[in-house]
Formats: sequence, structure tokens, C-alpha cells
Amino acid sequence: MHAERKLLLTTRIPVRWGDMDAYNHVNNTVYFRYFEQARVEWLEAMNFAVRPDRTDAPVIINASCTFLIPVNYPATVEVRLFAGDPGRSSVMTWYELRVVGDDRLYAEGAAKVVWMDTRTGKSVPLPDTLRAVFEQPAR
Repeated sequence: MHAERKLLLTTRIPVRWGDMDAYNHVNNTVYFRYFEQARVEWLEAMNFAVRPDRTDAPVIINASCTFLIPVNYPATVEVRLFAGDPGRSSVMTWYELRVVGDDRLYAEGAAKVVWMDTRTGKSVPLPDTLRAVFEQPAR
């Protein structure tokens, strides 16, 4: 994990039976959904909900995950979302995934979020209200 990061959100997500794969643990693709859910909750809390009428929107240009311990059903995962210093049009985000009731780190991930003009597909500067979040002291 990046040393200069700010905790933005902590959320809990129940593991569904259908999240499991043939090996009886949560499928690797689902971890990206858990990270996405945390990112969407944070963006919605910032009034940046994804809507068809928006002319600007956040998109990710890369994502990664390191799987450390398998997650099994039944469980509830806790995802912590962190971000680094913003650039002109992007911000790096990191994720920690744990199982509620267990302090061990089960997975960690990252995604670069870029603000985009939905009409042109080109990057645009981060909104000032979003940039202001990073100027506040870390929690």
C-alpha cells in the first residue's frame, strides 16, 4: 500500500452464495465488484452518482488485486477505500479487504480513477468539490 494515502470510506458487504466458485471460495472477479461497490458508495456520497445525463464521470483505467486469503461463504467483507494525492484529472485509489470479525488482510487492490468528458471520451480536470476532499486532514 502507498504510504501517502487517505481513508475515504469503510463499507461492509455480505458475501452471497453465488459469489463462490467451484473451489468453494469467492471467485477472483468478485473482489473487483467489492472494490467497485466501495468506490461507487464514496462517489455517490460526494454527489457524483453515475447517471445518463452527466457530461462528466469517473472511470477506471486500470485495476489490480492481490489475493492473500480465500474468502468463504457465509461472511461479510469490510472494504476500506483509500486515495492518494490527486493529479489534474485522476486519482489513485487503494483497497483493503477483510472479513468482519477477523483482522487479517484477505486482499488488497488498486484502481486509477480518471475523470472523463462523457461526450468526447477525453480526460477532464477533477471537479473542485472532489479535489477539496483531498485538502482536508486525513481521518
